[in-house]
Amino acid sequence: MVDVVSLSGLEKELYENMIQSIESVTESKTMGISFSGGVDSSLLAKITKDLGYDVMLLTMGFEDSHDVEFSKIMAKTLGMRHEIELISEKTFSDVARKIWDMINVDNLSWNENCIAFYYVAKLAKRKNITVIMTANGIDELFCGYNSYRDFIPEGEEAVLGLMKEKLDNEIRMMKAVNQVTSEFGVQIVQPFLSERFVEFAKTIPLEHKITDKDDLARKHIVRRLALSVGVPEESALKQKKAMQYGSLIHKNFLKVKKTWNMIF
Repeated sequence: MVDVVSLSGLEKELYENMIQSIESVTESKTMGISFSGGVDSSLLAKITKDLGYDVMLLTMGFEDSHDVEFSKIMAKTLGMRHEIELISEKTFSDVARKIWDMINVDNLSWNENCIAFYYVAKLAKRKNITVIMTANGIDELFCGYNSYRDFIPEGEEAVLGLMKEKLDNEIRMMKAVNQVTSEFGVQIVQPFLSERFVEFAKTIPLEHKITDKDDLARKHIVRRLALSVGVPEESALKQKKAMQYGSLIHKNFLKVKKTWNMIF
């Protein structure tokens, strides 16, 4: 376990609130974690491991994609069980079309995220896991997205306005994700999108999240906490790469969507 005495005041508060949120979203002590190897999923993985949860890290992506290769390294460094679902190029178009029709939303990001979690849930079912925890919410609450750099010159109120939009979108999107994963009897839970955690995270001063328009790292307090609890530096300091890009889903989805436009 982490020596909380060694943490700074804000880091300690963040750590304790993360623990409370993790423990409140599910009674199950056995779960999967959607894992890319980045700072958010690695921090979630490390905390749950330290809390004594029986955790399996779950990664999906096309062969040789960034997330597949990087997650192998980070999972080994963290010393945690890790399984990978490789996406088949032969069947990807059918899966993508199925999900497009299922959620009935003409939104690229929603479709790509739902596709990603479809494969994570498929892997979870094969491993007899019914609950998957994700770190969704950290990017929204701690200015992880590049778009926050465009808003920071306009002041805190503008940043908070963008944060609200992104949170609302993420919460609605994760409902669609759960609609997709229910096919496999798998529930996706997001401790960092709980009302209690969201309200706490909003109290953390903005300078601990983003500094200015040239801030490429962002999420500074999250990165400091990750280093403090033992997340490898290679992960803790790594710049964001969204799962649909790191898995190559975005690239391949655009390809198959072009063929749909030709056909329909």
